[in-house]
Amino acid sequence: MAKHTNRLAQETSPYLLQHAHNPVDWYPWGDEALGRAKQEDKPVLVSIGYAACHWCHVMEKESFENEETAALMNERFINIKIDREERPDLDHIYMDAVQAMTGSGGWPLNIFLTPDGRPFYGGTYFPPKAIYNRPSWHDVLTGVANAWTEKRDDIDAQATNLTGHIIQSNSFGQQAVEGDIDIETLFSSEKADTMFNNIMGTADKQEGGFGNAPKFPQTFTIGYLLRYYHKTGNEQALEQACLSLDKMIQGGLYDHLGGGFARYSTDSEWLVPHFEKMLYDNALLVSVLCDAWQLTQKPLYKQAVAETLSFVERELFSQNSPSIGGGRGEAGFYSALDADSEGVEGKFYVWSKAEIEAVLQQDAALFNTFYDVTEGGNWEHTNILNIRKPLNQFALDNNLSTQTLQDLLQRGKEKLLKHREGRIRPQLDDKILLGWNALMNTAYSKAYSVFGDPHYARVAQENMEFIMNRFTQNGQEFFHTYKKEVAKYPAFLDDYAYLIQALIYLQEITGKTDYLYKAKSLTQWVIDQFSEEGTGYFYYTHQGQQDVIVRKKEVYDGAIPSGNAIMAFNLQYLGVVFDMSDWKERAIKMCAGLQQAVYRYPGSFGVWATMILSIAGGVAEIAIIGKDVELVRREFLQHFIPFRVLQTAPQANSDLPLLSSKPPHPDTQIYLCKNYQCSAPVDKVSDLIRLLKNV
Repeated sequence: MAKHTNRLAQETSPYLLQHAHNPVDWYPWGDEALGRAKQEDKPVLVSIGYAACHWCHVMEKESFENEETAALMNERFINIKIDREERPDLDHIYMDAVQAMTGSGGWPLNIFLTPDGRPFYGGTYFPPKAIYNRPSWHDVLTGVANAWTEKRDDIDAQATNLTGHIIQSNSFGQQAVEGDIDIETLFSSEKADTMFNNIMGTADKQEGGFGNAPKFPQTFTIGYLLRYYHKTGNEQALEQACLSLDKMIQGGLYDHLGGGFARYSTDSEWLVPHFEKMLYDNALLVSVLCDAWQLTQKPLYKQAVAETLSFVERELFSQNSPSIGGGRGEAGFYSALDADSEGVEGKFYVWSKAEIEAVLQQDAALFNTFYDVTEGGNWEHTNILNIRKPLNQFALDNNLSTQTLQDLLQRGKEKLLKHREGRIRPQLDDKILLGWNALMNTAYSKAYSVFGDPHYARVAQENMEFIMNRFTQNGQEFFHTYKKEVAKYPAFLDDYAYLIQALIYLQEITGKTDYLYKAKSLTQWVIDQFSEEGTGYFYYTHQGQQDVIVRKKEVYDGAIPSGNAIMAFNLQYLGVVFDMSDWKERAIKMCAGLQQAVYRYPGSFGVWATMILSIAGGVAEIAIIGKDVELVRREFLQHFIPFRVLQTAPQANSDLPLLSSKPPHPDTQIYLCKNYQCSAPVDKVSDLIRLLKNV
């Protein structure tokens, strides 16, 4: 057997550790691998994936564990494994290249580079034998290796072209904005209507969601519809937003026993999920469910938030998992749960009818009917729990009270969850990512705002304390990932943007101005380190980072929000709080530069669309000052008031414009201001709501 050296055993990423025993001579990304490629004049093969990726596991079993295939890779290439969640900067660059070459992308991402890091050929999953119009991995390796020795000029030209394309794609959809911006024309209510109509053009009005299968949650689009409804009263917007959330919660995308959502649905009915569960999806869904509950008071949304956050704490919270390297004081959230267990996708989550009957006995018949469980199964001869008929309707049809049915189902769910705990679990991706933790932090702040459970506020504050203790040494320069007391890789734009936003929301629920000052200093750091000269946008990597061939600029709102879009929100909010007109103007300029692309494709720019809606309507400035500030703030936060800045304090504070120069008063006063001009204060939240309707 050929001798091989694999350098992944010292890594902290669960994905890299999964490959630590392959016969492939894998390197992590770094100078050692690239230096060897230059020295030996070999092409570099970079393979990118993540721990919860099903097809990554498939390709590993078929190819990377095969001695013969590994020998070919080791002889002809320098092989690098990358966890896309640890190095999203590299993933963005090389995904761009593969999409330019093939018209599509995905993971595993396999790309070939020159020793200086420029891409020249690549694709996604390659099978061991040619099938489905895909060449075999062996043929790809041989073809690239031969071209490297025989057609170097062609390879060099292709690498130059692709690198040029990546640089070019940095400015997609962006227009230079010169001089003063006419806000009324650029961000008019007609433009808001255009975005709404374009969203509804892709809406599935039967099954909810947008576009065809596979279907992703698209929380930003739903968030836009809720805000558009709030602004215009258009019932269609609310209906589509709620239909989408209802169908996701009732479908197999949602884990009916344990709570939490899978990453996406492979079909248009939300029945068959891709079973991996990601921290960020659950954070974003909790946030939008909180918005929807405020507008509708629908019990389903409150239940989904409570169950999802209890899933997160049970299965993704390091404080509850001392055995995995966490422990008290380590209030960090893990990244993901795998789709597979025992090598089979979804095995942990699916049921046979007989198994449920054995566990639930006399309750099984009703439970099975409610959750669509049959002898033949609803997916691959087994059953994914999903709800075909709303609870009230089902209770009516079966001559039961809603409460009786609810109790029976709850009893059944608890028994089956306990039974499921005995199964072999999907692998946990136990690295802790700064940006994803910040998204979940915001979700907890929102859940506290809406439902008032002090536990949610406590988790948010403990998690923030953990972030500040473990992800930075000097309070300015943060790291991207943390595991077992090691923080590494300089934080990216998204990390900072989401962290600043989380600090803003924490300030809202606690009234602690320290969070605001921290948000301000981090925003200044981002401006200094990430700004693109002259445009107002931000690069994904900071200016000191040397190991990327281009500094990418990400503007799409994809599975997670664009760091640029969230920075526009942060600049707008903090610009109001600290009276910094240049920050407010920068936020508007960023939106103005992208507005045509956003109007045309709001589904790809959902956070930007919402930002534009806020500029169109203006941002309400709300200050609550007085002895009962806690009580009044609690009541205020329960209302859906999307476009506003909130500051609260027991007494006036001369350092913060909104809180300064307010005369003392025996009652707690609520001020509604615009451009720091305040209307006469009121002392009831209901009066403030009335004032807001007239603004």
